[in-house]
Amino acid sequence: MNNNQNIIEVKNLTKKFGKFTAVDEISFTVKKGETFAFLGPNGAGKTTTIKILTTLLLPTKGVTAINSYDPTKNQNQVRRSFGIVFQDPSLDDELTARENLEFHGVLYKVESDLRRKRIEELLRFVELWDRRNDLVKTFSGGMKRRLEIARGLLHHPKILFLDEPTLGLDPQTRNHIWAYVQKLNRQEGITVFFTTHYMEEAEKIADRIAIIDHGKIIAQGTASQLKQQTNTKNLEDAFLSLTGRAIREEEVSVTDQMRMRRRMWRR
Repeated sequence: MNNNQNIIEVKNLTKKFGKFTAVDEISFTVKKGETFAFLGPNGAGKTTTIKILTTLLLPTKGVTAINSYDPTKNQNQVRRSFGIVFQDPSLDDELTARENLEFHGVLYKVESDLRRKRIEELLRFVELWDRRNDLVKTFSGGMKRRLEIARGLLHHPKILFLDEPTLGLDPQTRNHIWAYVQKLNRQEGITVFFTTHYMEEAEKIADRIAIIDHGKIIAQGTASQLKQQTNTKNLEDAFLSLTGRAIREEEVSVTDQMRMRRRMWRR
């Protein structure tokens, strides 16, 4: 896999936990500068796939490449290539907003002058500059999510992984976040890989969509192609047509997500 137009490449990726197959022989690519949505019911394999792509899990088999690097062999290069916003909170509540971003910038080796500039720029954007010296434990859920978005963008990543990035935010804040992400995508060519439960976000934002269920990718294409394939009028109906309507169990816990982020920087 060496297509220089693709910044993410996945071929026959499989992940098993004992006898349970969480991800089952999936293959897909994401082009440089593309906005790609990864959709599926709870427990379908979305988070497991993201964990493999971001070096937090080793695959059972298959080949992956992130920015031309193998996540199993070139972990540091891969980690410098992406930013990530986890589905569940991963901030340090005992630090201030500024300190959380400072810590992230140091981990990513962002030069000090640029780090200060980016921190102010991003905190102003997410309307937290006035709260920069307040402890995160005093923030509302929406404020914490906005701070996590800012943190994921701090080091100008080539790829931004967003796992349910606007979950729990009000519609105005959701629109504001996506407007900025789209601006980054257009002006700086950042590739965006996101999951969401808001089907209108996927339909509006994504260039292409992959739908995964029971560990297998069952459909890929633009929103229009998926609607045409299922003979439905909107993406939500197309999604339900492909995956069914049964409620699924959650894939990972909040504690899991916190543990994953800590583990990333211990290696």
